Amino acid sequence: MLFKDIIGNETVKQHLTEMVQQNRLSHALLFLGKEGSGALPLALAFAQFVICQPTAAPVVEDLFGGMSAMNNGVSFIHPDNLDTAEGYYKANQLIHPDLHFSFPVIPKKAGEKPISSYYLNEFREFVKTFPYGNVYDWLQSIGAENKQGNITAEECNDINKKLSLKSFESEYKILLMWMPEYLGKEGNKLLKLIEEPPPNTLFIFVAENDEQILPTILSRCQLVKVSLPSNDEIEEALIKRASTTPETARQLAAITEGNYREALHLLQHADEDWQALLRDWLKFIIRRMLTEQINWIDEISKTGREKQKQLLRYFNHTIEQAIRLRILGDEKVSMLDNEKDFVQRLNKIANVSQMQAIIEEIDKASYCIERNANAKMLFMALTLKLYHIIQNKVLVEA
Repeated sequence: MLFKDIIGNETVKQHLTEMVQQNRLSHALLFLGKEGSGALPLALAFAQFVICQPTAAPVVEDLFGGMSAMNNGVSFIHPDNLDTAEGYYKANQLIHPDLHFSFPVIPKKAGEKPISSYYLNEFREFVKTFPYGNVYDWLQSIGAENKQGNITAEECNDINKKLSLKSFESEYKILLMWMPEYLGKEGNKLLKLIEEPPPNTLFIFVAENDEQILPTILSRCQLVKVSLPSNDEIEEALIKRASTTPETARQLAAITEGNYREALHLLQHADEDWQALLRDWLKFIIRRMLTEQINWIDEISKTGREKQKQLLRYFNHTIEQAIRLRILGDEKVSMLDNEKDFVQRLNKIANVSQMQAIIEEIDKASYCIERNANAKMLFMALTLKLYHIIQNKVLVEA
């Protein structure tokens, strides 16, 4: 994996390149980025970048009795040229002997104390097919269902053993730990190793929430903040990498707001006409078409959680666009004609205070869907709340 394969974060890539080029590499780095930012693929690309650098030239005695380094003609390989480097194939396939991985796992059988090594083949396949996936995607891919993933004390012992060995082929040996949030107090077993690592040993932690990481580990890491890609970068990636139409790419980029993982997920259902679905719902609410409301709720409750969440997410996005259009005006808000027409209609039926109240209710509903709430009851309650918000004269006057 190369830096150019990662969406956005050009400044971060340049900073990482200079760290290696100028020999300013910290022994422990924390790549911190929200879901869909690409923190994991960026960390993988960086680990491969470091592991494939040529080994330091041996020092020998010269003819005059002094010590000098043998010049092998190569001192640094730029990340754009990494695929020509010796060892890149192994690093890219995640089978390089000096590149080690740690991540949340589950027992394969009752009573087992699992370690990441048991799941290396599955992890390699997961990263290859879904590099922007989150930990939920990973655990589901190994059949976790409702089981909780963990990075165990046995895993920490295994890490200590691996990193006590000399490197095999590279100058560096690297441990990349994905989601250290799943590392409990057992992580204190790693503190001495992180604090005083063997020569040329690098720890790379990849996390989404630094508040859930052991403070003792967090304090020993240099932070690398990974930003969410911009909407334009998401749009371009969807068009070039996923062969998405420009119109669909633009809509998905706006809805997901930098979360490329979510954009790919939504793309699987991109043929859904969310606007028509939402338009019907609002029409039935405003006109008090009770029979149609019930029929609509019956249909949406059968579609499954993912589609329900997507509809609410699209509703939220549309309201945000309506607020932006109301405040900034037509000239400063870019959107498709059919979307603008729908947004303008929303502005006629609700003011900003009402829209903020609707967003709060949508967020509550989304939270409940995540936790397996009864969809029919949830959408019935939400329909009633939306009716009262829209008809609330106090809010209208606010």
